[in-house]
Amino acid sequence: MTDFLIQFLVRDFSKTNHPLVRERYGKMAAGVGIATNLCLFALKIVMGLWVGSVAIVADAVNNLSDSASSLVLLIGFYLAGRPADAEHPYGHARMEYIAGMVISFFIVLLGFQLGLSSWKKILNPEPVLFHRTLVVSLLIAIAGKFWQSRFYKTVGQRIGSVALLATSEDSRNDILATTAVLLSSLAGAFLGWQIDGWMGLLVALFILYSGIRLISDTMTPLLGTAPDPQLIETIRERVLSYEHVLGLHDLTLHNYGETRIYASLHCEIDANHDVMDSHELIDRIERDFYHDLGIRMVIHMDPIIADDLRSDALQDEVSALLTHISPLLKMHDFRVVWGKKLTKVIFDIEVPYDFSLSDEDLLLLIEERLRELSPTYHAVLRIDHEDVY
Repeated sequence: MTDFLIQFLVRDFSKTNHPLVRERYGKMAAGVGIATNLCLFALKIVMGLWVGSVAIVADAVNNLSDSASSLVLLIGFYLAGRPADAEHPYGHARMEYIAGMVISFFIVLLGFQLGLSSWKKILNPEPVLFHRTLVVSLLIAIAGKFWQSRFYKTVGQRIGSVALLATSEDSRNDILATTAVLLSSLAGAFLGWQIDGWMGLLVALFILYSGIRLISDTMTPLLGTAPDPQLIETIRERVLSYEHVLGLHDLTLHNYGETRIYASLHCEIDANHDVMDSHELIDRIERDFYHDLGIRMVIHMDPIIADDLRSDALQDEVSALLTHISPLLKMHDFRVVWGKKLTKVIFDIEVPYDFSLSDEDLLLLIEERLRELSPTYHAVLRIDHEDVY
């Protein structure tokens, strides 16, 4: 069913990396969410009012809020698809995250209000009318939410949407909430337990939990997160596949939305290679990344002297020195300026954020170990942390 909807409603559905196609996916998912949630709301509100169940009414209002959330999601995808302008040169793709944040706060507010209504029902319990039609209706609602959760997850994974994946989890929580409502109805009918208010409160807690979790999920990409390790590895393998590229370092990634990725890195090229050819190679790599992956890449070329045996031997010694301090330390941009009385040993060090030594103490320790190799060595060091790869 999901594949049919995608193929029928999303033009060029196979081009998921294209911003316009991704926008179509988001609008389609939001539209389906609005329609299905309105149907579930109508079904549950009729049943809830008929049997006098606050839990079912609460669950129905939850579905109505899901429709409103899908509407906000639709607006968010529409705004996220707007092109860059003078005030927003990196585009509007993060509007998708902002839409998710609005949905999250709305869900939390609704959960709080429904919790108050359920508490009143606990204090003043009333018998709930039971009918087999009610059971069938709730089972249909559970099946509908199960399909909806799978639908959101499939589309969210296909286009890498945090908002849609969070909405999928919200639908999954709705399954548990509706199941709780069904159990309260059965308990009242067959055991005489008046737990409708308690189940309504449980539904409200599920809504609150979902909203708070959605806030966390949508806030994280707005604050900025570490890039996907798989994407880092893909970039490394692709860059190293080009002839004459000896290595790379200082890779940084910035995300301004799922389709707005900016990257920079240092590319190591043999210093003896023709400079014009090296420049053309760097330009080609940048163009290929944008064309094939949609990544706006800026590359700095680092010329490497590959046939200096004396410097290579010292580099091996320094590398062993760093490994002895900690296997977590990595080195790049190694250069040596040889002199009779003073030799400058220049390199960058990649250091984890949670390293046991402060940057200052680590630099002092490395300088001390270098002087043990030779008193003429003078360290010129720079520390990189885990925001570069």
